[in-house]
Amino acid sequence: MTSLRRRSVLLAGLSGAFITVGAATGEAATLRYYEVAPGHRLNVRSGPATSYRVVRVLAEGAKVPIWCQTPGETITGPYGTSNIWDNIDDGQYVSDAYVHTGSDGYVASRCA
Repeated sequence: MTSLRRRSVLLAGLSGAFITVGAATGEAATLRYYEVAPGHRLNVRSGPATSYRVVRVLAEGAKVPIWCQTPGETITGPYGTSNIWDNIDDGQYVSDAYVHTGSDGYVASRCA
């Protein structure tokens, strides 16, 4: 997905938890926003490990889309211990252990 299209989808998604992605290209997918663990400001990193640089910090109460998921450094957080990292935008990853997905496994496709 191109960066411009992703930004358009993100802007459109601010009004609700679910949106349809890719209608103009024939893709039919639902993008869901997931809550970051309450009481946490979450570091967003440039890759799937704490050794990657912090690109921004999410505010408490933030909701994030999960475009894809990838294995990385194992992290323990409010939602358990996981090596799954969520891609929330181009080059931006958060540990799934801090995102309430309702699952201990993958909820999105693996990142390419």
